[in-house]
Amino acid sequence: MNAAQGTPKPLPHTIPEYLAQLRAALKGADPALVQDALYDAEEYLRSELAERKGESEARVIESVAASYGAPEEVAEIYRDTEVKVSRALRTPPPPPRRSVLGQFFGVAADPRTYAAMLYMLLALATGIFYFTWAVTGLSLSLGLSVLIIGLPFIVLFFGSVRVLSIVEGRIVETLLGERMPRRPAYVAQGQGWLARIGAMFTDPRSWSTLLYMLLMLPLGIVYFTVAVVALTLSVAFIAAPFAWFIGHDIHVSLPGYIGPNPDFLAVLLAPLGVLLLFAFMHAARGIGRLHGLLAKHLLVRLADRAVR
Repeated sequence: MNAAQGTPKPLPHTIPEYLAQLRAALKGADPALVQDALYDAEEYLRSELAERKGESEARVIESVAASYGAPEEVAEIYRDTEVKVSRALRTPPPPPRRSVLGQFFGVAADPRTYAAMLYMLLALATGIFYFTWAVTGLSLSLGLSVLIIGLPFIVLFFGSVRVLSIVEGRIVETLLGERMPRRPAYVAQGQGWLARIGAMFTDPRSWSTLLYMLLMLPLGIVYFTVAVVALTLSVAFIAAPFAWFIGHDIHVSLPGYIGPNPDFLAVLLAPLGVLLLFAFMHAARGIGRLHGLLAKHLLVRLADRAVR
């Protein structure tokens, strides 16, 4: 580190100190990136400490810092890598359109639109699974808490919730484009197992993940219903003129009108269906962005809330 950047911090003597400095160096970064960096760093440091049983923790960290890097160096590497990976994985943006019509119909050129529509269709199945898993696990945890097997079951259930949060995070990042953790939240290894269990129950992220799983059922019902109704009406309206042309009767209910439908109504349904389809595309893309933010807020541990 040069003089313009200030005097480098002294190397930490313990793993918690190293992680604290790394977290401080990553201040302002994406919480998902911070979670991944902390997990990788602790896993590497713990493995090195286990291999060098005869050396002190401070000596191991000093030796590892020469190859793995000091906390500030590791943070800079993660920031640079994140930028390169995001650029490589980012889908090419659609060409900018200045006209209102171009902006309205240009949504069809955005790959995120179709990914968000797919997520809305899958949300009902995942919502049912998450809701069932959460309700069943909580009910059994309360019922078994008075028995000797209650505590192991509760620990396994909360562990499964953390695994499911990673799975959902991968789905959200793939389909909705929101950066989510690729590693689980690291857990301090220096504590006893009772302290670690207590930290699991007092971690706000454990309960916010359960809240997310419970919310996914009503959200999944809404997403799936909106998607199916919008797509069905759009396709039916667009196909109406073709159905009328080959001899099928098209019945349109008009308020205050009783009598046969004029033929031109079948023709007018097609542009109405196109408008409805593109309006739904815009709505799906917006819902995808909002849901990605919700998942980020409830599934990702904020850097300032990380376990110390």
